[in-house]
Amino acid sequence: MINRSVLAALVGLSSCVHPAPPPPSPGPVKFIVGYPYQVGGEWRYPRNFNSYDVTGLATVYGDDAPYYTGDNETYDASALAAASPVLQLPAIVTVTNLVNGYSTQVRVNDRGPAMPGRVLEVTPRVASLLGFPPEGVVEVEVTLDAARTAALDGALGAGPKITAAPVAGVTAQPLGPPGGANPAIIQNLTPQAGDNVAAAVPLSGEVTVTPPSPGPLYVQIPGFGREYDAFRMMARLGDLPVRIVPMAGGDRVLYAVEAGPYTSVAAADAALQQVLDLGVSDPEIIVR
Repeated sequence: MINRSVLAALVGLSSCVHPAPPPPSPGPVKFIVGYPYQVGGEWRYPRNFNSYDVTGLATVYGDDAPYYTGDNETYDASALAAASPVLQLPAIVTVTNLVNGYSTQVRVNDRGPAMPGRVLEVTPRVASLLGFPPEGVVEVEVTLDAARTAALDGALGAGPKITAAPVAGVTAQPLGPPGGANPAIIQNLTPQAGDNVAAAVPLSGEVTVTPPSPGPLYVQIPGFGREYDAFRMMARLGDLPVRIVPMAGGDRVLYAVEAGPYTSVAAADAALQQVLDLGVSDPEIIVR
């Protein structure tokens, strides 16, 4: 039998146990785009967007949130922040809950969500402001604020850097991947006003309300340059209810293949998985 005084001492020791210390900081805040990567069979292609306006499904950070975000900020559940699978970090976006019309601006500073078919992952505070449902998945529109994003990057020291070419001492450098600019741009930033990124372009947390505009969900495979190729994709999708939809592609028309409509997240997720199982690597869930 354990002596009561020993037991009391053990209880006292257990009450003094402290949580594990935070991991060391990965470094200064950085501007990052990153390489293409795969999540659950779905390929994602980050790039430095000048324009971005998409619809889809958003979710909420859970208990497995990272200690540091993708641009090296400390994760804060009470911050007006979010994770995007493709946007440059950091970026300012307007997030609109299409079910109730609530919208607010947030800073995208992380990669995610870690689930196919999701366009955004928001902090619990953002979810509360926008009235996310208890299950945490809702139809949203995500629109890049290009001017405020440029102001944020400029205030933090990001942007083009022009230096004179050296006269001598040229050193061989590895080339980036073919196709133009390196898609994995990473630049350490030196904020002009300390390390508080949130202060560089402050967000008010103000919520505006517009008419709700929910819609059915579709699984979309975008970006076909020829209608013929879109028809070939349709043939691969078997018994899924599919259609071809023309879409703007800069100075030409592109074609997307869409499966749907689906009236529940579960049905859209099942269709997305069916498309992924067929070896199609870049389907998306959108709201029409």
